Amino acid sequence: MMSNHSPIKVIAYTDSLGIGGAEVSSKHLVSTAASEFEITVIGVSQFVVDFISSQRSNSSKFVLPNSKLTETFTHWQVFRQLEPDIIHCNLCSPWACATGLTAALLLPNVRVVMVNQLPLRTTHLPIWLRSRMLSLRVDAHVAVGIASSRRMEDFYALGRDSVISIPNGVPDVDIVPDYPASEGQMTVASVGRLDAMKGHDVLIRSLAQVERVSAFILGDGELRESLTELALELGVGDRIQFHGWVDNPRDYLAQCHALVMPSRSEGFPLAMVEAMLAARPVIATRVGSMPEAVMDGQTGLLVEKNDVAGLAQALRWCRDQPEQRQALGQNARAMATAHFTVNAMTSSYEMLWRSLLTRPQVPRFRVPPLKD
Repeated sequence: MMSNHSPIKVIAYTDSLGIGGAEVSSKHLVSTAASEFEITVIGVSQFVVDFISSQRSNSSKFVLPNSKLTETFTHWQVFRQLEPDIIHCNLCSPWACATGLTAALLLPNVRVVMVNQLPLRTTHLPIWLRSRMLSLRVDAHVAVGIASSRRMEDFYALGRDSVISIPNGVPDVDIVPDYPASEGQMTVASVGRLDAMKGHDVLIRSLAQVERVSAFILGDGELRESLTELALELGVGDRIQFHGWVDNPRDYLAQCHALVMPSRSEGFPLAMVEAMLAARPVIATRVGSMPEAVMDGQTGLLVEKNDVAGLAQALRWCRDQPEQRQALGQNARAMATAHFTVNAMTSSYEMLWRSLLTRPQVPRFRVPPLKD
């Protein structure tokens, strides 16, 4: 497949049409992978492909037509012409990238990596079967945390320990922002799409039970109007600011004392790590792989999803214990710098890519025995 001195050819593939945490993670990986990897970014959106490849000067890129009639053949044709060693597919949901994965699995001697950014299940049987079929045939299946890996195994009957855990990472900060003055007040931030899964309604209802706490929300989506109306209805409209989508949420962390992630479902969100690196404690729900970084009482606080009263209690504690709150933030930064930087993430993927080329390809037509 390659000589000892040949570059390892990697295709970084996505079929996303927009920018979210999955695409930001892909951009970090592409920009920081070692020079021994010759990376080509491929997708179906020019905007997304340009974004992911923008910080690697020597990367190639292709935008494929998003045509339902010919897309699998077109993907296979472009993949085959590039003669990659690795095709690395970054999935924003478990049913994403089906065309790219199918085309990649049709190529002989190519190792295929599937990265699930969000552990979700589906009740649509054809999609479940397709997702399981593809998952069982890739050479490496990755999720962004241990809990996320186990969920993917359970949701799609993949066998225990078949999904590898590689947490997302973000670049470290050069200067940790000072904490804003508190004087008995507290400001929290929340980052994410304005949809039901992110649980911003829970944050708003909790603020209505807690005095002297204000919030700003970074993100946009279909629920912005209804969330604004809910804040006004509960009498906290003057304590919540909706900033919409921002290019760099990290710039806003200097304005807050803590980050709140009231999600109903999550993988391993980048905003959580960015807050930890900025020495801000995170108040998060016990979903996805967030508890692997947010250790209750050590690097942040954990509450149950949909628990309005529990989140209100956590907000009160953070408001009334500024010294302990800062101590949680310092612990969070220490943990994030040790485990959740871009360099740590990229190093893990580089080790995975190299190891795949030293072992036999996973059978495409015969599924190996699964672990219970």
